[in-house]
Amino acid sequence: MFVPMTAAVWLLDGTTRSDPRDGFLGRASLKSVFDAAGLGWWLGFGYFLAGLWWLGSAFLVEADKFLWALPLAVGGLPAGLALFTAAGFAVARILWSSGGGRVFALAAGLGAAEWMRGLLFTGFPWNVFGMAFGGNLLFGQIAAFIGLYGLTSLTILVAAAPATLIDPVKTNGPRWTSLGGRVRPPVLLAVLLLMVMGVVGALRLKTGSAEFETGIKLRIMQPNIPQDAKFRPENKEMILRHYLALSDRATSPQSTGVADVTHLVWPESPFPFILSRDAPSLARIGMLLGDSTILITGAARMGDTIKDTRNPGRSKNIYYNSIHVIGKGGVLIDTYDKVHLVPFGEYLPFSRSLESLGVTQMVSIPGGFDAGAFRKLLVAPGLPAFSPLICYEALFPGEVTPQAGKGERPGFMLNVTNDAWFGETIGPYQHFAQARLRAIEEGLPLIRAANTGISAIIDPYGRILEQLPLGVEGILDGRLPRKIGSTLFSSHPVSIPLSILLILAFGALVAKMRH
Repeated sequence: MFVPMTAAVWLLDGTTRSDPRDGFLGRASLKSVFDAAGLGWWLGFGYFLAGLWWLGSAFLVEADKFLWALPLAVGGLPAGLALFTAAGFAVARILWSSGGGRVFALAAGLGAAEWMRGLLFTGFPWNVFGMAFGGNLLFGQIAAFIGLYGLTSLTILVAAAPATLIDPVKTNGPRWTSLGGRVRPPVLLAVLLLMVMGVVGALRLKTGSAEFETGIKLRIMQPNIPQDAKFRPENKEMILRHYLALSDRATSPQSTGVADVTHLVWPESPFPFILSRDAPSLARIGMLLGDSTILITGAARMGDTIKDTRNPGRSKNIYYNSIHVIGKGGVLIDTYDKVHLVPFGEYLPFSRSLESLGVTQMVSIPGGFDAGAFRKLLVAPGLPAFSPLICYEALFPGEVTPQAGKGERPGFMLNVTNDAWFGETIGPYQHFAQARLRAIEEGLPLIRAANTGISAIIDPYGRILEQLPLGVEGILDGRLPRKIGSTLFSSHPVSIPLSILLILAFGALVAKMRH
């Protein structure tokens, strides 16, 4: 981040200069704002292209259907996301000044733009700038107080500060600051912030010991089934047999397989059939579970049949991407339907227009998935109530528990996902890092089951206690970490990052008026 954010300051310095005497924005203000937006778009396009190229792997799973769309996704998504960076640069240019305050302007403008990227048009907060520090266990601890979006604003502020090291200094003759000369206040502030983040992180990790719930033994099953085999109905028997055998694998000479554990976790949508409508498969799962084990698994679910408003006189089935809790005898105990769906992956925006062009969603579900009505806690015998998160639902700061921090607080978060679409690229690693930050923000343990990895048990400080790497088949046994008290961010998920943005904007305005 230090290189692009420092460059961003210099790029904005190069936009059309304005004269403060010509009003708040100055002379030629519209041109300078558009110039800044253009620079921001190019920086954002490069950033997202470099960070999201792996999405193209999903279009190779069924290349006969989707290969044509690969260039549109790999290039089009970064182009669209770069509009937010362009808007951030434009806001920064409006607040720009000639002194150190312009670093505050960039942090306020880009920080607000990144927050909006996670909210508007269903939101896509992937690789938010704050992950530069949020992906680090030590510095990421500050997210417990300010969240990812607050951390993003501080990341931009810190990373852009070196740009002021070569600002001109008013002396008897022209001179430039250097590491050996007078260091500008933004650099001192950046160093101070880094020290605070480091100290806070070290104290939290040193004093926060992992405690565990009693009487709970978890087993996470990672089947590592390739995506091109996963949704083929002819593979039903092979897949179910593989799940049952792997879940019952002995881990020691004294092991009795799945009977050793109290709760078994399977990943997202693991079946090429509707589990809740398949009594023989439920019965076989019930035989595996016996009397004492509970299964928590992802599964596609078929809901009610409704009238098809687009085809009068016809009806259609509603499908959900869900999590089931299954107990003795294969009985369904509780279900959660995914609320935050992936556009184009799980459903098709503007479906009428796009379907007329031959475009479909990528999941093999007629008409795609429908969104669940609301977020809820799931209940499983022997476990504290927990917050279910399917796939990229774990990406959204402040939205991973029901009612945005109000009401009953869950005992942990459960993230089931299927990253097999993306092979062994950097995508699953990015997904894992962002999900782990939710544990730090919320002060809640995270249990993660992924088809091809990365599966893990993570404590409420973000420490990885157990882990299965990407691209391997296996089972992961471990205990359930105990949650800690509510974090400052989990209690104030909006007001904290908003306050940071307002302080930065105020600092930029004060600097602008002085210059």
